[in-house]
Amino acid sequence: MDQEDRIALFLDYENLALGARDNRGGAAFDFRPIADALAERGRVVVRRAYADWSYFDEDRRMLTRSHVELIEIPQRMGASRKNAADIKMAVDAIELAFERDYISTFVICSGDSDFTPLVHKLRELNKRVIGVGVEGSTSALLPPACDEFLYYDRLEGVDIPPTSSRRGRPARQSGPDLRPSEPEREQVEREPEREVDRRPVGEEPARDVDALAVLVAQTVAGLQGSASGDVTASRLKRTLLRKDPTFSESDYGFRTFGELLRHLAGNNVIELAEGPAKGDPEVSLPEHGDREVAFGLLRGVVAELGSGGNPVALSGLKNQLRRARPDFSEKKLGYRSFLQFCKAAATVGVVDLRWSPEADDYLLSARG
Repeated sequence: MDQEDRIALFLDYENLALGARDNRGGAAFDFRPIADALAERGRVVVRRAYADWSYFDEDRRMLTRSHVELIEIPQRMGASRKNAADIKMAVDAIELAFERDYISTFVICSGDSDFTPLVHKLRELNKRVIGVGVEGSTSALLPPACDEFLYYDRLEGVDIPPTSSRRGRPARQSGPDLRPSEPEREQVEREPEREVDRRPVGEEPARDVDALAVLVAQTVAGLQGSASGDVTASRLKRTLLRKDPTFSESDYGFRTFGELLRHLAGNNVIELAEGPAKGDPEVSLPEHGDREVAFGLLRGVVAELGSGGNPVALSGLKNQLRRARPDFSEKKLGYRSFLQFCKAAATVGVVDLRWSPEADDYLLSARG
């Protein structure tokens, strides 16, 4: 237990509940998926939710059953009520950061960019900060400020919202007959068909795994080149989250990060070896195989294009490689640019590479 993260959870409940209702087809907010996601990350020792609870009477029971402390903000003056809740939540979080040294992680459940200074201050105090927000109502400023950001819509256990109707307060009818006219009725009857064609909010297509392979390869290459020690899976995951706090392997169709790594290893993007701890393998780029094949491809193309002894310009060379091998990508090998790839080939003696002021370009010649 001593090695577990201690987590303090703060919920800007109005932001979450209204965000879920307005952006998820009127679906009610459910706290349980957040609780389950945090249980996988550590031990939650503080749970507080801030709101004027007279507006969320039904939700009180759900939160009480989950042992969430309800902080009442009784003001009823619109923006001033919202500001009061934000200020109270920020003050309590900072107070807890100073008074409870054993709390290592703060979870700020809100999509409001007003909490960005709080996130910065908590990280300045050496606290890990996880953000949680509804995707459609989260400010673009908040996720990059956090160590990790979880979109509520993507959490395991969050139901896909209904597509043909919205859950909300029914309109109060008045007058003798408010039924739609014939043209309106035909339009309403056609509405579900259009909704069916749309992909539900919670059912996004899997993201591009090739783009992910590039990101992982570049990250591993950067860690190998700029830091000492082995690159483990846990270290790689932390680095990916620092690059993109919203990163989640589930968005690419993988259940766990280990499953993602095994997939990339099977495609020769990375290599896995036994790491210092069980379940935390060492990750590296292939020393042979695809890289040597790519270097050989480069040398062959340069030799063919410069068959008369003439050097070949770097500009346009990548397209020539792709004509010979359409799936060529230097980024899958961990190189950030084609020039970096060519410099690596020159370093191992595959080609000669030099800058030509006359050509205003790099020139390559095949060796041997």
